[in-house]
Amino acid sequence: MEVVVTRDEFRKATSAARAAGSRLGLVPTMGAFHEGHMSLLQAAASSCDVVAASIFVNPLQFSSAADLARYPANLELDMAMAQAAGVGLLFAPSVSEMYPRGEPETRVEPGGLADRLEGASRPGHFAGVATVVTKLLSLSGRCGAYFGEKDFQQLAVVRRLVADLDLDVEIVGCPTVREPDGLACSSRNRLLGPDDRRAAGVLFKALGAGRAALVTGARHSAEVEAAMVAVVAAEPRARLDYAVVVDPVTFESPAPLSGGLRLLIAAQVGPVRLIDNLGVET
Repeated sequence: MEVVVTRDEFRKATSAARAAGSRLGLVPTMGAFHEGHMSLLQAAASSCDVVAASIFVNPLQFSSAADLARYPANLELDMAMAQAAGVGLLFAPSVSEMYPRGEPETRVEPGGLADRLEGASRPGHFAGVATVVTKLLSLSGRCGAYFGEKDFQQLAVVRRLVADLDLDVEIVGCPTVREPDGLACSSRNRLLGPDDRRAAGVLFKALGAGRAALVTGARHSAEVEAAMVAVVAAEPRARLDYAVVVDPVTFESPAPLSGGLRLLIAAQVGPVRLIDNLGVET
């Protein structure tokens, strides 16, 4: 595995791979690898000749310095896991390398899709995501880029970004990987204490209640959302941010509910804010 730390090295390495006729797969990450990351790397390896992964904790997408400082990091372990998953090129830049003139004056504003739900709860978050993803896709050039469905709104924002800016990239969404109790794999899970970790399973239970409401005939968003809210309300260690049912493309709630839908939920469990989602066909 080749490890590079500068933008120029990364651009040259990805260009060389394409010049050799290789299909390039890119997996952008913030490190702290878990089984979800491994599934993205493996998906890229299964359909690409060369897998490139980036590890960069992007300060632009954090709402506070304290949240940024809490984000877990273990570069040596991440490198070992990346190599085991078949990564051929690892890009691990510093903040000063990615943003050599400090916080960039030019940013990518992702528009209305990013204003609701996570965007409303974390102002500026998706602009930070869109800016760093655009930089990474610009550096990598033509590729398939792999993102997890766990961050479903982020995936939708990135897809819209690529379409709107005519980037020569195929965005590949990969299914959420879950722990035995249903909790979606996340780097933030390791920040949960034992009691909060047990309580965190309530998000997946709430999504299950929303799905049950849909499959048994609920066709109004208020019914489905009430079923999810009730589950979270019964867990004293969880504080709900939102629980909604939306169209997976527009992120609006259809009336009446029909076709493919997405349940999305966010809650604070102890010191950690967790998100999850689930697709349902009606």
